[in-house]
Formats: sequence, structure tokens, C-alpha cells
Amino acid sequence: MTLGELCLLLGGGLTAGAVNAIAGGGSLITFPLLVTLGLPGVAANVSNALSVAPGYVASAVASRPDLAGQGRRIVSIIPTIVVGALCGSGLLLFTPRSVFDFVVPFLLLLAAVMMAFQNRLRALAGRSHPRRSSRQVQVVVFLCGLYGGYFNAAMGLLLIAALALVLDEHLRRIAALKNVFSAVVGMTTVLTYSVFGPVNWAAVAVLAPATVVGGYVGAKTARRIPPEALRWTIVVFAVTVAIVLLVT
Repeated sequence: MTLGELCLLLGGGLTAGAVNAIAGGGSLITFPLLVTLGLPGVAANVSNALSVAPGYVASAVASRPDLAGQGRRIVSIIPTIVVGALCGSGLLLFTPRSVFDFVVPFLLLLAAVMMAFQNRLRALAGRSHPRRSSRQVQVVVFLCGLYGGYFNAAMGLLLIAALALVLDEHLRRIAALKNVFSAVVGMTTVLTYSVFGPVNWAAVAVLAPATVVGGYVGAKTARRIPPEALRWTIVVFAVTVAIVLLVT
């Protein structure tokens, strides 16, 4: 690994950790960066998932004040999201690499669209909704875990939008839940990919500590960071990478 690659990974990890803590979507920075540095699609996805997981944990710890009173809900949902993440990880690892290479540009485009409409998702999260049944909550969380286990990018945005549809909670409390569930998915994929995945441990060794620092700082300073310019930069970056992957 060259000094330039080291600096790119360090900067990408810090930025991705902060973005994940604020609203999700940090993997739209780190996953394309790993692909750009020459990693195959599955290896980049696996290495990225391991790298951003510690940042999710740091964000969850920093979100503790907004988790007050949600302990029972978290305990009831964790098994479902773990099963979803395991199913997604299994799809990634035990289906042909050609399937992932075909699907990933479209997943990147989907993630970019979610990032582009982030404000609308936040507005949706701020509305009042009738309380949904526990079964609907479990189904939604399972599908989010499935997505996160297969392709990590923009999982936080998906969780915010999905949880807002099934829970009548303030955005800050939904974002705190998002951080916890992202951490659960992250740790599940860490355990799975560490054993079965084609991990590039050198990249993980640089990215993981950077996402921890970025995630903790991002969660603490979210209200003071103007995200608009960064958001659209990430959208353009993700769309560009998706188009390159489609035509190559």
C-alpha cells in the first residue's frame, strides 16, 4: 500500500464514519474508494462492511441519550435484524461473484437516490404515523438487515425511512435506533465475513479506526455540520462509479 493510498483510505474512513453517524450513506464513500484502489467487487464490499462496523458502534454509544425508554424494543428487534443480516451475508458469499458484479451498480444507484432524497426521508421520519403492529416492524427490520448483510451502502438511510413508517417516534430517537441496528448488522457481518469472506485486512486496518473516530465525532456534532454540499458530492460520486461499473 502506497502512502497516497493510505492517505485516501484514512480520509475516506474519517468522512464515512461522520456521514454514517449523521444520516447514513458513508459506505458510498468507502466502497467505491476500495473499488477504485483495485479491489474486486465482493472483496471491496466485504472489506468495507468490516471497516465501517466499528464506526456504527461508536455512533450507537454516542446516541445513548436518545435511546432512553427503548430498551425493550431494541431487545425484541435485534434477533430479527441479526437473522436478516446473516441471510444477506449468505447471499453475498454463496452466490456467484458475477451476480454481485451485475447487481452492485444498481444498488449504488439506489443508494445514491436515497441519499439525494435524504431530506424527504427525514421529513417522512418527522411525521406522525399510527402505531403499526409488531409483525410489521419485524418484517421491515428483517428486510433492512437483509439489505445491510448483502450490500452495506446507504443502509442507515434505508433504516431511517423504514423505521419511520412503522414507529411513531421523533427523528432523533429513530436516528438513535438506526445507529444501534446498524451496529448490530455491522457486528454480524464482521463475524461472518471474518471467517468466510475475502477480506483485505490491510484496508480494514486503516479504515476501521478512522470510521470509529469519524462516527463518534459525527454523532456528537451532527447538529453543527451543514451536510448539503457533502451529500450531493457523495451522490455524484456514487452515480459516477455506478455508471463506470455498468460500462466496464
